[in-house]
Amino acid sequence: METLFVNKVSGKETLDQVHEIRRIVFVEEQNCPPELEWEHEEESIHFLATMDNQPCGACRWRKTEQGYKLERFAVLKAYRGKRIGQALVAAALADLPADATYIYLNAQLEAMPLYAKFGFVAEGPQFEEAGIQHFKMVKRA
Repeated sequence: METLFVNKVSGKETLDQVHEIRRIVFVEEQNCPPELEWEHEEESIHFLATMDNQPCGACRWRKTEQGYKLERFAVLKAYRGKRIGQALVAAALADLPADATYIYLNAQLEAMPLYAKFGFVAEGPQFEEAGIQHFKMVKRA
């Protein structure tokens, strides 16, 4: 049985692993502009998923003017379909402060069913971000 852990990032070495996963998934695979990928790093709380001690997924959350935004969910191709995305969403949600009433994210279309499992509902029109189609999704209590 594979062991999956999601931990809050505390040091530079772990943050470097998060950045490497995001670079591979977003910049290389999805051709996102690198300068967009590294916005808002300092004010974000980052998470790293490992499976059998190998870094395999990442995400972050940050407080914005609207509320709490979950973002940058990335799972390396070799690890997709192993519930890592679900573990990352659960960890990020569990880490939010108790007063986090408005929680939202911008979901790539194929990821929407994952977020829906956690109570997120699409709101507003479809839009393009970094050349990829998205919907804003808001968590309903």
